[in-house]
Amino acid sequence: MRKLMKNVSHLVLPISVMVLLIIINLVKGADYFTITMINGALYGNIPNILFGASELVILSIGMTLVTAASRGQDISIGESATISSAVFVWFVLRSGEATPVTIIVGFLLSCVVGLGLGAFNGILVSIFKVQPMVASLILFTGGRSIAFMIDGKLSPILANDISNRIGTVIPGIPIQTPVILTVVFIALFAVLLKTTTLRLYVETVGINPNAARLNGINPKKVIFLTFLIMGFCSAVAGFIAVNKAGRHDSVNLLKNIMMDAILAVAIGGNSLGGGTFSITGSIIGAYTIEMLNRTLLRLEIEPAMIKVFKAIFIVILMVVASPVVRDFIKKVLDRNRTRKEE
Repeated sequence: MRKLMKNVSHLVLPISVMVLLIIINLVKGADYFTITMINGALYGNIPNILFGASELVILSIGMTLVTAASRGQDISIGESATISSAVFVWFVLRSGEATPVTIIVGFLLSCVVGLGLGAFNGILVSIFKVQPMVASLILFTGGRSIAFMIDGKLSPILANDISNRIGTVIPGIPIQTPVILTVVFIALFAVLLKTTTLRLYVETVGINPNAARLNGINPKKVIFLTFLIMGFCSAVAGFIAVNKAGRHDSVNLLKNIMMDAILAVAIGGNSLGGGTFSITGSIIGAYTIEMLNRTLLRLEIEPAMIKVFKAIFIVILMVVASPVVRDFIKKVLDRNRTRKEE
């Protein structure tokens, strides 16, 4: 019971923020939950949020593990996704004709590249003890230039039906394909956590790597593994993003998404200093961020001013969620409880 209450407490912040945003949208217009069928697919505010947050949800899952184990963040996830998706596009176009086989092989090849990029960051962090943000700064700085060279200094277009269906909808299925892929990814990851000791190892290393070592857990291997998973998540997110766009833009593809991924982890009730984590919280945090972005647009705030309002919102959110404020609220509640008992 105590463990259940602890898990629920981690979700109070993201759920509260999401409820607040829903109320704001309902005040703006009662049609917020309206869903329509267009060309056999469901569209509306909620489906659009699920569609728009697909890549962020997947990246937030990987970021949660990296943060929990290494006590730091990978800021190169957008660049890793750009490089791996560039390899996918290069392979598909080089194959001549886009078929299910070439798409699958291209995706697997991009995953291998993503794993390689994750391994690069993982080696720097786990073996050479480089701080995660500094280690990933290398790919963050040069990653898009590498993708630009893979693209042949162009912006190649994926002009085929299969990519279009992966990025939009499959005929006969009303739910957008990226949403389905995200649900499948979440389900597979949930099975992974349920059937392995990954959660235990990651949390143990994040809380106290020395104690983990004394208990037979190799912190280097665990941290390295989390960066491998992060690389895989980047490849999957890049695959979805490039099929959504229908072309590969090495400059703007998933640009600055690492900030939203880190924020999703924080909103989800996870400590950015490592340790215990909540994947569910990070997923809700990712959808909350997408809802925030669309809410600001719905309030007709100028695009140039959206980042300012978003920054203000984030500052308020982080202050409310800070340990200082939490301890203060807890003391006030305990004091009131004591007075009532007297």
